[in-house]
Amino acid sequence: MAQGFSSVIGCDEVGRGPLAGPVVAGLVVWTPDLQTWPEGLYDSKTVTEKRRGPLAEALKEAFPQHALGESSATDIDERGIQTALAHAVVQGLLRLAEQGVAVGSSVLLLDGTHDFVTRHLPHPLKVVTRAKADRDCVSVAAASVLAKVHRDNGMVALHENYPHYGFASNKGYGSKAHRDAIAEHGITPVHRASWIKN
Repeated sequence: MAQGFSSVIGCDEVGRGPLAGPVVAGLVVWTPDLQTWPEGLYDSKTVTEKRRGPLAEALKEAFPQHALGESSATDIDERGIQTALAHAVVQGLLRLAEQGVAVGSSVLLLDGTHDFVTRHLPHPLKVVTRAKADRDCVSVAAASVLAKVHRDNGMVALHENYPHYGFASNKGYGSKAHRDAIAEHGITPVHRASWIKN
């Protein structure tokens, strides 16, 4: 803020490692007037599944400017995970712009140490990386929870179409039961085909 930026857009992605389903980027806008947020907000990986849903709903109220972006398994196969991740973030930024967020005068704060977004941006944007930002920065922690809940809900919905694979429990990650189901039934259109060795 002291450098003249209007807001911080915290960003975190979920679904980098699974064998099936999309990668999802969550983006949450923090401005200096936002000084309170729901109790228990922390990196989504440390919040129990039971608590994540209600927390996500509370976060949507606490941070009215938020967005999600998503790249499908097909996108990941075609573009590679890093580019697919970047495209998910850019989608989210465009959705924030549609909400009236002054994206160009904001700082995009990424969890981690690698800026995978800048070279895919349609317009210049200040990007800052920070290790453990999902633990230490409220906007990134909120983005992490929103992305996780959205992706998990999507994988539960996919379980209805593909019950053999256990998506409701494994969320697309490579559990033994999931790998056994692939061996028995093959892959589906929501699997990342390039990640699965025959």
